[in-house]
Amino acid sequence: MINLNNMSTEQQNPNTMNLDQMSYLEALTVMNQEDMKVAEAVKEVLPQIEQAVAKIVPSLENGGRLIYVGAGTSGRLGVLDAAECPPTFGTSPEMVVGLIAGGAQAFTKAIEGAEDNSALGEQDLRAINLTANDVVVGLAASGRTPYVIGALEYANAIKATSVAISCNQNSAIGAVAQIPIEVAPGPEVLSGSTRLKAGTAQKMVLNMLSTISMVGIGKVYKNLMVDVQRTNKKLETRAENIVMHATEVDRETAKAKLLEGEGNVKLAITMILIDCDVNVAKAKLAGTNGHIRKAIQ
Repeated sequence: MINLNNMSTEQQNPNTMNLDQMSYLEALTVMNQEDMKVAEAVKEVLPQIEQAVAKIVPSLENGGRLIYVGAGTSGRLGVLDAAECPPTFGTSPEMVVGLIAGGAQAFTKAIEGAEDNSALGEQDLRAINLTANDVVVGLAASGRTPYVIGALEYANAIKATSVAISCNQNSAIGAVAQIPIEVAPGPEVLSGSTRLKAGTAQKMVLNMLSTISMVGIGKVYKNLMVDVQRTNKKLETRAENIVMHATEVDRETAKAKLLEGEGNVKLAITMILIDCDVNVAKAKLAGTNGHIRKAIQ
C-alpha cells in the first residue's frame, strides 16, 4: 500500500472542512484565499528555480533540449508549456518537449496505470534519444510517481541534467534529481485534488523555467517576444506592435521593415535601431546568437 499520510497534498484542509455547506460565494472566497498561498510557496523555492534556469540556458544554447516528464495533471502542464514555446518564442518543436505517461492520448483521456510504470519513463526518454546535453524536468505533485522517477534515474545515468518539481517536501523525485524544486502550497481546497493549488504551483514554476530561459537565449528584447511567429492575423498585428514598441516607429514603418526582413521581428527591430539593411542585420544577429541588445551595441 502507498503511504500518502505524510503528504501535504493529501491532507484535509482545515479551512474547507464544511465546503459542501458553504454558499457559492463563501466557497469561491476560501478558494481564492487558498490560491493566494501558491505564489508565496513558489517564492520560497526561487533559488532552486534559478539553479535550473542556469542549467537550461547553456543546454539550449549548445543544441540541447528542455524535456518535461510527468503523468496526469503534471504531465499535461508540461505538454502545454512545451506546446506554447514555438508560437511564443519561435523555437523548433524539438527544443522544448513534453512527455506524458501513456502518450499523447493521455492528454485528454486518463491512461490508468501508465504512471506506475517506472520503466516507461526511461523508455519514453530513450525513444526521443535523450543525450547528456539535455535537461529533464520531472513533474509530480505527490513527488512519488514511478514514471517520473524512472525518467529522472535514466537522465542521471546518461549524465543529463535532472530537475524535479513536486508539491511535497522531501519527495522521492526530489531525492533522485540533481535540482529538486519542492513547492509546498499546502492541502487542497478539495482534499487530494492536486489539479488545484499543486497544479497552479507547477504551472507557475514552468512559466518561470521556460520564460526566463528564453530570455537567456535571446528570445526577448526588453520585455518583448521578438521571435514571435506571424502565423495568423492576430500575431501579424502583434509583430507590428512589438516592432513599434521596441523602436518607437509608426505602424507603416514597422510593416515596411517586417516586409524587408521577411517577416522576422528581430531583423526588423535591428534594421531600425542601427539603421542598416537586412544583410547587415542578419550578420549582426548571427554574431550575437540572436541577442538584439548585443547586436545593436
